[in-house]
Amino acid sequence: MLCQLFRVSALQLPIRRSLGRRTITLGATYLRSTRKTWSPQVEMYVRKMVQRYDNLCQKMTSVQDMDQSELKDTSKSMNELAPVKQLYERLLSKRRELLDLSSTVIDDEEFGELLKEEIQDYRSQIHALQQQLVEELSPTDADDKNSAVLEVRAGTGGKEASLFAAEIYAMYQKFAHSRKWKVEVLSESYSETGGLKDASASITGENVFGWLKHEVGVHRVQRVPITEAQGRIHTSTITVAVLPQPYDIDIVLNQSDIKIEAFRSSGAGGQHVNTTDSAVRVTHLPTGITVACQEDRSQLKNKNKAIRLLRAKLYNIERQRTDQEQKATRKGQIGTGDRSERIRTFNFLQDRITDHRVNITLHGVEEFLEGGEKLTNLIDEIRTIDRILAFDEVVNLTTNT
Repeated sequence: MLCQLFRVSALQLPIRRSLGRRTITLGATYLRSTRKTWSPQVEMYVRKMVQRYDNLCQKMTSVQDMDQSELKDTSKSMNELAPVKQLYERLLSKRRELLDLSSTVIDDEEFGELLKEEIQDYRSQIHALQQQLVEELSPTDADDKNSAVLEVRAGTGGKEASLFAAEIYAMYQKFAHSRKWKVEVLSESYSETGGLKDASASITGENVFGWLKHEVGVHRVQRVPITEAQGRIHTSTITVAVLPQPYDIDIVLNQSDIKIEAFRSSGAGGQHVNTTDSAVRVTHLPTGITVACQEDRSQLKNKNKAIRLLRAKLYNIERQRTDQEQKATRKGQIGTGDRSERIRTFNFLQDRITDHRVNITLHGVEEFLEGGEKLTNLIDEIRTIDRILAFDEVVNLTTNT
């Protein structure tokens, strides 16, 4: 994991590391931001959280002076901070024990070696406790645990873009199945040549949005198309969007705000396609958002899918609006919402995948598109980086105020 690289000096940059079959290239900007996970600033922040817990405990002694709402909020905050209090007390205890060991004077050489080993063991335990505290205090996204709606659209590049869109869409479906998530197609539109114009799918499972939210943006492909006679490399793009889909979305849809239309399905295959008006288009009049579903033979089922997709889109708009101020303070944040941001390039000729946000480069494009270990590892690396950056921002904001 990249956590092993966080303690390198900025003077060593840039640096390349080989992790198994992956080659990771890390840029100077990223490593300068994350070269350490524990510092005097972090210690100060942890102490503030422990002090806050102690203050809440003191407040609870006057429980008769609090109303039910205040009592509930205080109890919730205490429960959230209790693990921090416990971990920090263990950390302080280990430090005291290490200090006692370090001051021990032993003349016997054999016992001296045993003492050195025990001191090293205590240092490892202290480091582990520090990492647990960082993990415990790292900001979390309330939507991370939710399911999600995945949208893939062909961008610039014509036929080649649509073919690449189909490959990326299939990659995410394979990734979802590998994690035992349920995939339900909401809509798919294919070109006559077999490429994908656009598609959306509901992916249901644990922590779907948390795993997929950093995939939002422009994915670029560089390769020689099958139809290219002179062997020239073409560059095409597709866009990926990921919308959180909570189990119970608190979005009220008034009938007067939506327009529902039935139309005849289009596309290849199936004796029922193009024969009945089973496809459904739903338009949200206040925002102009339109969604359409035609994957099912039942008009009612298509209508329900379309409304579910519309709710997810409206929820995402509200989520982005409420998070705008918070995200403005996260200068080091990895992109998680702008589908116009170029995030990744697939270079088939060099068999290389590059994530531009964190300067991570690895090889094995075909294996990556299988949606297995390579994709899992890259997403996991990016999630780790984002947590560290988020924690660093919170610490800086807290200690500078």
